Amino acid sequence: QVQLVESGGGLVQAGDSLILSCVASRHTFSSYVRGWFRQAPGKKREFVAAIGWGSGTTDYADSVKGRFTIARDNAKNTVYLQMNNLKPEDTAVYYCAAGRPGELIRESEYTYWGQGTQVTVSS
Repeated sequence: QVQLVESGGGLVQAGDSLILSCVASRHTFSSYVRGWFRQAPGKKREFVAAIGWGSGTTDYADSVKGRFTIARDNAKNTVYLQMNNLKPEDTAVYYCAAGRPGELIRESEYTYWGQGTQVTVSS
């Protein structure tokens, strides 16, 4: 069974940084889009960032542009999310995903999902 496992979440203060990782197993995702989504309490899951299979294409939610960076290492079947200058509104469960969406932001078109990692940013 294909697995995506996130790690790197935690409790930090506003202005701090975190790096999330998502390792895939039992399947090679080098030709898949890799994305990060998040869900805050009481809110719908939303797009955060995504990277195309060749790493040349990326997209970010407006709320994280300039603060978050997505990267992938196909040799390690891993995608990363570098999060800088974290804000309390970044508090959420962060999910990684893999798929072949028509557009990077299309959540419904991602096929594989991780279980999520909690990020909590205190003010």
